Amino acid sequence: MNIYEKVDYYHKAINEVRPFEGHMLTQLKDYYRIGLTWSSNAIEGNTLTISETKMVLEDGLTVGGHPLRDLYEAVGHGEAYDFMFTLIGKRSITVQDIKAMHRLFYKSIDEGNAGTWRKVNVVVSGSGYAFPVPQEIEKQMRKLEKWVQDKRNNFHPVTFAALLHLKFVTIHPFIDGNGRTGRLIMNLALIQDGFQLAIIPPVLRAEYFDTIRQYQNKGNPAPFYDFIAERVYETQKEIMRLLHIPFTGRP
Repeated sequence: MNIYEKVDYYHKAINEVRPFEGHMLTQLKDYYRIGLTWSSNAIEGNTLTISETKMVLEDGLTVGGHPLRDLYEAVGHGEAYDFMFTLIGKRSITVQDIKAMHRLFYKSIDEGNAGTWRKVNVVVSGSGYAFPVPQEIEKQMRKLEKWVQDKRNNFHPVTFAALLHLKFVTIHPFIDGNGRTGRLIMNLALIQDGFQLAIIPPVLRAEYFDTIRQYQNKGNPAPFYDFIAERVYETQKEIMRLLHIPFTGRP
């Protein structure tokens, strides 16, 4: 089986025990709120451990020995994650949704730029890609919104989510926080279609950025598609373990 066949196989197995409701749904949402917040922030250099992230998000505690920004990033990402789940009931992802998500994540870090397109050119370390100039961002983001609306059903849901991420980070519309926002909207697309989250552990940071660069510099999205499919597959296996879903006939 290829990775997409494995993903579809486990997707079907998980669907047989759906819907997740009540206390179970809350538990799963809270479980991944910590994991996704920690991993997504850690990829960008946040120094909080997963245990410290849990303390900040669940207990409202501050953690000594870390930059204040690291705490703001954890709280902000947690709020953006909660907002993401309010959008499950639809299959659209709008410019307004994306701005709202970034605003929640970034407001305590830089209120003036939270949820606002960047006004300057950017150069991303490690990437030779020439990102759009500020004057092009609104047009590019509206084009992305229309692509979501018109082309979503043309792709496997995991491939669509991965390509949405690639398109978004290649526009790079915000002054900062594009990676985290991109991972949130990718995961929003996944959960809207009933799939599990793609959580990228910091140990795979180099592979993650390399596959993005292959799209930006060589026009090849396939390595990123496979990379994200593997991450969804790992979450599916974890969900099945946590919910005691038998791995009968596992691929």
